[in-house]
Amino acid sequence: MDNIYIKELFEQLNKTEVWNGTAIKCGSYDAGIKLLVDTFTKHKKRQTWLFFIGNGGSSAIASHMTADYMKNGGMNTYSLYDNAVTTCMGNDYGYESIFSRPMEFLVKEGDLVVAISSSGNSPNIIAAIETAREKGASVITFTGFYPDNKAKQAGDVNVYVPCDKYGIVESIHNIILQQIVDTIMERDGVKL
Repeated sequence: MDNIYIKELFEQLNKTEVWNGTAIKCGSYDAGIKLLVDTFTKHKKRQTWLFFIGNGGSSAIASHMTADYMKNGGMNTYSLYDNAVTTCMGNDYGYESIFSRPMEFLVKEGDLVVAISSSGNSPNIIAAIETAREKGASVITFTGFYPDNKAKQAGDVNVYVPCDKYGIVESIHNIILQQIVDTIMERDGVKL
């Protein structure tokens, strides 16, 4: 069977870009993965906190990675997806603040925020990135759709999938995040 969807997924994975800041594009997929693994490893060694954020399908990826990076990666992760906290923040401060408001209390200098947004333009993701910056945290973005999206212009490391299909973009974000934590787990082992 000739599966067009899987072919497109692989084509887009091969086109995925990893940027060190906004000026230096990694020359290959492997160089990009090395940069990402090195970045997460630095935070693991420093025992800083990792915060994964996203909306919709990206929130499912963020929640999944919060668990995997803690359990399999041996890193300090914190979930911003408690129903009571999320609905409280949305009700009291507006949906744009569901991540940024709790991050004002939780994020410390040197922590890492991983912002996952297919469009890269979600107001609550942009507000969270701004809060992370104000607190002195590092930011990794995972985006797609358009190369000039706001999130892609704001990260220390930026992963960009040049595709406008949610399923493809989200699948690639998930694959790359899973590859990173699996690489770290294979290198360091699992400490339960």
